[in-house]
Formats: sequence, C-alpha cells, structure tokens
Amino acid sequence: MRVVNIGYGRVGGRTARVLAEEGHTVTVIEADPDTARRARNAGFEVVEGDGSHEDVLESAGIADADALGALTGDLNTNFAACMIANHYDCRTVMRIDEDYREDIYRKYADEVDEVVYPERLGAIAAKNALLGGNIQAIADIAQHLQVLLVTVSPESPMRGYTLSEVTLPGEARILAFGKGDAQLGIPLPDDSLEAGDRVAILADHSVLDDVRQLLVGETDPPARAMAGGDR
Repeated sequence: MRVVNIGYGRVGGRTARVLAEEGHTVTVIEADPDTARRARNAGFEVVEGDGSHEDVLESAGIADADALGALTGDLNTNFAACMIANHYDCRTVMRIDEDYREDIYRKYADEVDEVVYPERLGAIAAKNALLGGNIQAIADIAQHLQVLLVTVSPESPMRGYTLSEVTLPGEARILAFGKGDAQLGIPLPDDSLEAGDRVAILADHSVLDDVRQLLVGETDPPARAMAGGDR
C-alpha cells in the first residue's frame, strides 16, 4: 500500500514508522526542515513543503497513492489536504486535536473517510490503566456514547441469567460476548452470564452506573468516574 503522510511530528512520525515496519511504502510531507531531516535519516522519502498545497501533494505522489494521512497539528492544513486527496480517489484520514465536540465531528466526518483523535485515544488508555477493575472503555462513538468491555463479577446480579433475560438500562446494547477467556463473538440469547465472562456494550454515559451495577455489582469504582472527564 502506498501512503502519503503529512507531518512527521509525534503522531505522524510514529504512524509512518509503524506503516513502514508493516511493509507499506510511505512518503512524508513535512514543512519544518529539521523535522524533514529526521524523517530522511529514518529512511523515508520526504517532500518538504505545505501539505495543503496540491503541487506539494503531487510531488509526493498523491496521484498513485492509496491513502493520505493528514496528521499535522493544524486542522486547516489537514482538512485542505484531504479535500485535494479526495479528487485523487485516495482514502483520507484526518487528525483533529481539539476537545471532542459533536459539531466538529459532524462538520468534517462526511468529507473524509476517518477522523482520528490521538489525544482522545491516549486518554482512554490512560483512564483504563489508572482505574483497572472490571470495566474498560474501548472507544468513544460520539460525545455521549461509549463502547465498554465489561467482565462479569461474582457479585453481578445478572450472574446465571441468559443474555435474553438481561435488560440493560436506557438504549444500551450488547454488541459481543465472550465466555471466560474465549474470543468475543456474536451474542446469542441462550448464552449465560457467569463470573469471568466478557460483554462488549454500547452505552450512553448517563447509564454507565446502572450497567456497572447489573454486570459487576459494587466491586468497581463508580462508572461515572470513568466518564467524568469526558462530559
């Protein structure tokens, strides 16, 4: 796969290195001469310039690229580059660093293939590591929606019930189910919940406490503490 990566900073540099390690061809566009030199020293083909300019993108081979990663810290640069890349039928991935806001997402999501929030993903990982316990946040789907991986505890009020008998609060939904250490799979109505089983759930932040009480009991820190910084 041929990828044009705009930006070789913290996010763009690591992305380029991971792609290269997996055998993909990566061309880096970088405006800062010192940063461009680092990318060359790392073995990348580098085009120096502003990635929001079509002539710079063409010099980087956008016409033959399969995907464009607009991964600078400048939202305007990233968006302009993606709009140009759309005309070359590239897959477009745009980085946004601003605090998560539904209006920002909606403004750009329809124009690009993927919007990524590196800081948001890092915050989820850090939150899981700090809190530990039986509930892990996997991903934020929208400002108020989160996918959780819940491990059923011995104290769960639902232990011994089948999935068909579990009524989750609000509009929460079970997305996947894993028996013990088995891989997650499609949840079946007759699957029974036992301690150690794992359930992937899509839930609104407002009902996380209720989800915790049903599947974990009172052994974990309050679910609202998990989402407190995200409201």
